[in-house]
Amino acid sequence: AQQHSSGKITLDQLALSIHPLRERHFPMCKDYDNAIKYYTEALELNPANAIYFSNRSLAYLRTECYGYALADATKCLEIDKNYIKGYYRRATSNMALGKFKAALKDYETVVRVRPNDKDAKMKYQECNKIVKQKAFERAIASDEMKKSVVDSLDIENMMIEDEYTGPKLEEGKVTMSFMKEMMECFKDQKKLHRKCAYQILIQVKELLSKLPSLVEITLKETEKITICGDTHGQFYDLLNIFELNGLPSETNPYVSCSVAVKRKAPFVILTLFGFKLLLPDSFYLLRGNHETDNMNQMYGFEGEVKAKYTTQMFTLFSEVFQWLPLAQCINGKVLVMHGGLFSEDGVMLDDLRKIDRNRQPPDSGPMCDLLWSDPQPQNGRSVSKRGVSCQFGPDVTERFLDQNKLDYIVRSHEVKAEGYEVTHSGKCITVFSAPNYCDQMANKGAYIHLRGSDLKPEFHQFTAVVSTSDNNFDILTLTNVTITVHLLSYSTFQASRSQL
Repeated sequence: AQQHSSGKITLDQLALSIHPLRERHFPMCKDYDNAIKYYTEALELNPANAIYFSNRSLAYLRTECYGYALADATKCLEIDKNYIKGYYRRATSNMALGKFKAALKDYETVVRVRPNDKDAKMKYQECNKIVKQKAFERAIASDEMKKSVVDSLDIENMMIEDEYTGPKLEEGKVTMSFMKEMMECFKDQKKLHRKCAYQILIQVKELLSKLPSLVEITLKETEKITICGDTHGQFYDLLNIFELNGLPSETNPYVSCSVAVKRKAPFVILTLFGFKLLLPDSFYLLRGNHETDNMNQMYGFEGEVKAKYTTQMFTLFSEVFQWLPLAQCINGKVLVMHGGLFSEDGVMLDDLRKIDRNRQPPDSGPMCDLLWSDPQPQNGRSVSKRGVSCQFGPDVTERFLDQNKLDYIVRSHEVKAEGYEVTHSGKCITVFSAPNYCDQMANKGAYIHLRGSDLKPEFHQFTAVVSTSDNNFDILTLTNVTITVHLLSYSTFQASRSQL
């Protein structure tokens, strides 16, 4: 940074020095939390800088704070309507929030200004396709019950080719030997035969459809259960959990706060569904915010399934996701969900039991909150950083637990540096089981043990494993450049500021 003749750095000079370094550094190191701090500091010094708002919008996008990202992109364009990245950021934010028409309008602007930008053109085409698909679905909608894709499948006569050497269900049933063989198949980046995949999906749909929206279980004093958070499609890290904690069994039950179909091939989801069929009373799955059509379109799971299998199979995945339970209560004292608590007081466990979950999530209400809300340190509620649901404070948690005679909640939905976080005076626990999230965040993963004797959480941390697969795909990434940059640290920035 430049200095005055006195040798001191001015705040404006310091802010200006951040920008060119940040431009190169943060997209590579993926330190988005610090990036947000930098941009916020810079905006305090120069609140009319469109570039800073655009850059902070990108950091919010990468941390899935879509509401904040949208607000920053909008502010960027209010300051400078000709700053084209602002339109791109706003379009991406609206895509993530399921506002496809608004996103399409901004993508059109980007493509018009940058007709040779292949990435922008691809996003425009994807968004345009979704808008047309939504319009078609509305046009053919009727009051009649939607016909399941299962009705059009002839699984019995679906042939398994002689050259296929992968795992097969034994007399149409999942066994432990099948599960081990299937995991080895996925570990080698091989595909499960479509007939086997269809069999798993059809059977797990039937099983899940018989479950309530709130699943309630009782642990005996001598029993323990493992609670996992988001795995976000990171298959090798799921295998590592099984290596560290043991395979699921009747004596080693699991709860997953999300089936985590974020991206890549459907290895994780088929593995989890397989164990659910093998151990229906010892392996529990809950729906997360990514188990929706909008998020699957946004993050590439739909495209992966259609490319590796068929459009029908993705439709069947979507049908199965709609039957996933929304919450789990353990011994009447611990409530587990993906997102968090509610936008209004007075929600009781019986209200959760009554939720009609066989649908795409609404934009508000208890179902939306269970999938999308986040805790905050201050009391009360505030607008969600994600643009959906709310953020809830320790007083909200306290009232909900008291009204429902619960001890604490366990949820996922947020990356945590240590793999877990305990907040709200120990009454709100976040667990995240995808270490080095998306090969970028350098966070640890964690899982929790609960024992029936006391229900006290025991935290187990682990680090990411190295895989040979390409897990670096990110639909929000615009460039693939590797640069090493020495960046003024945030602590140095703060120290310099305090000297002025």
